[in-house]
Amino acid sequence: MGFNRPSKIQETALPMMLADPPQNLIAQSQSGTGKTAAFVLAMLSRVNPQDRFPQCLCLSPTFELALQTGRVIEKMGKFCVNIKVAFAIRGNRLPRGTVVEEQIVIGTPGTLLDWCFKLNFLNPKKIKVCVLDEADVMIDKQNFSDQSVRIQRALDPGCQMLLFSATFEEPVLLFAQRIVPEPNVIKLRREELTLNNIRQYYFECENKEDKYKALCNIYGSITVGQAIIFCQTRKNAKWLHWALSNDGHQVSLLSGELSVEERAEVIQKFRDGKDKVLITTNVCARGIDVKQVTIVVNFSLPTMTPWLADYETYLHRIGRAGRFGKKGLAFNMVERHNLPLVHAIQDHFKTTIKCLDPEDMEALEKIDD
Repeated sequence: MGFNRPSKIQETALPMMLADPPQNLIAQSQSGTGKTAAFVLAMLSRVNPQDRFPQCLCLSPTFELALQTGRVIEKMGKFCVNIKVAFAIRGNRLPRGTVVEEQIVIGTPGTLLDWCFKLNFLNPKKIKVCVLDEADVMIDKQNFSDQSVRIQRALDPGCQMLLFSATFEEPVLLFAQRIVPEPNVIKLRREELTLNNIRQYYFECENKEDKYKALCNIYGSITVGQAIIFCQTRKNAKWLHWALSNDGHQVSLLSGELSVEERAEVIQKFRDGKDKVLITTNVCARGIDVKQVTIVVNFSLPTMTPWLADYETYLHRIGRAGRFGKKGLAFNMVERHNLPLVHAIQDHFKTTIKCLDPEDMEALEKIDD
């Protein structure tokens, strides 16, 4: 897998996850530090290959993340004879009456709920390990909370619960501690959350055309391995894709409007390096791991309301670059009236986001050094 030694989270979490009797865990760790490999190892170690029924569940917030985790399970599990993975995701329709024999089931909450209760494809009481990946979203009231809690309540009381995320706001953490009995908790201090390996910059822009110009200047001055550009709305993402394609750039677009098959194809082409630039909405902010990504551009800053920055999404977005401690760059395109958002993000993470002049090609080229 390319690990020479365990990362900090792996070193701390693995002994807890592999202990007997099993221990519950709520763990926070920065993006790109090997959380997936850690909980996959825990799942594989609990499976009995002779038993042909689901023994481990992993819940993911998006179809893309479920597929990605499934790939890691397949890669790490190739030396485990007869351990198989099933995907409980939209589009993977099994005939009624199917009995799932794969030992590890990974999926999104809605489909997993159907598999457990409506279609009876699996027996939740036989699950030994249940993982919530990007757990803060999975138990956030506005998102999948009801579905996740319903699945968790159907599990055997002795089932090991493992909750992982890069961010846990206090109310979410308290809620997690209520639903997970006697958990070990690994929590980062706020100052540890800043991704020091990612240099962050912002451009002051008048409008989206101005932002587009700044983006083209980055293109002209910096060696782009692969880049992800985040837009706040599908409409803006569409417009940007059209503008860059018209200028002859090889770019792809990923948004919630696409079908499951189209989304899988876009991600795969980007992974294979066929497309160098991926334009997306927050669909890709979490967990998507493409090692060649060196640059993240926030074409618009993530916000909760027009005046309130979404700190968690900002951290997850820029965390797509600089995986596993590698160097990365984050560029933020900011209208003048949104400058207070930049200052708020700096204060929140106790970090520096430097102002750059998009017309100063010399300064841009120096960043690449």
